[in-house]
Amino acid sequence: MGRPLIVVSDGFDKSLFEQLKKMSELEVHPESKLSREQLMELLPRMEGLIVRSATKVDPALLDKAEKLKLVIRAGEGVDNIDVKYSNKKGVKVANTPGANSNSAAEHAISLMFTVLRKTAWAHASMLRGEWEKTKFNGNEMAGKTVGFVGFGRIGQIVARRLSGFEIKVLFSDPVIKSSDIPYAKPASIEDVFKLSDIVTIHTPLMDSTRNMITEKYLRLMKKSAILINAARGGIVNEDDAYICLKEGMIRGGGFDVFASEPLQKDSKLLGLENIVLTPHLGASTDEAQFRVGEMAVNQIREFFVNNKLLNEVKA
Repeated sequence: MGRPLIVVSDGFDKSLFEQLKKMSELEVHPESKLSREQLMELLPRMEGLIVRSATKVDPALLDKAEKLKLVIRAGEGVDNIDVKYSNKKGVKVANTPGANSNSAAEHAISLMFTVLRKTAWAHASMLRGEWEKTKFNGNEMAGKTVGFVGFGRIGQIVARRLSGFEIKVLFSDPVIKSSDIPYAKPASIEDVFKLSDIVTIHTPLMDSTRNMITEKYLRLMKKSAILINAARGGIVNEDDAYICLKEGMIRGGGFDVFASEPLQKDSKLLGLENIVLTPHLGASTDEAQFRVGEMAVNQIREFFVNNKLLNEVKA
């Protein structure tokens, strides 16, 4: 009986990939970044697959993966994996919860400050040889009310990291109804949008949250408020966000995630002057990628060597 073939498709920490390849019980494909076409060629033999957000584990892939036993999402969100169909095919799905939470939280905070202080636009102005001090008057974080749509692990890290700025926190979450953070208070989603100076999205992408944030809520926001989405694309309706930003109904926005990634070159968001866009960088730190990879390597070892499944995700 041959060794199980393990494939990594979206890149991996080099030292951890070497650890994985040294496991004598496994056969590991020598490349860690594969195109869809390369991946499809390996499917008939593959028993374990580690992906990040780029690889779509959909029915077309799963139907050809006759030997596949385990898909690990090196990260937390599994919206690029058809978990229900995977389970139907007998394929286990796991993720690496918490490994990139600090980095995702810090990136959301960085977007807040970038929009509040207009640093991205000031930088672009400097590159053009300009010196426009009065043009880029911004706002302080201190004393602001920050509203959270979703208040799980990452949202709570954001709230705690901002504590030194003496902020107030309002949160709306279908599961979490109270918090031990003394300055965090539960509220209706309507009040989160009405009363906050900053609204930040921290909910997973599911059927119930897809296109959840529409003009209905955005029109409730203060004209001076900003909207941050470093959670998942598809939660905020981008057409509605575009209208509200374009017409000045809200002051600005910071988006790290988009309904379609990479962001299409003809996206209307690219034409706005009051939004900061980043290419899904929430987990893009050396520290987060090492922790994510470390957890994934351990999960592969536990599953294929010790017959133990860690951090299973079910539909």
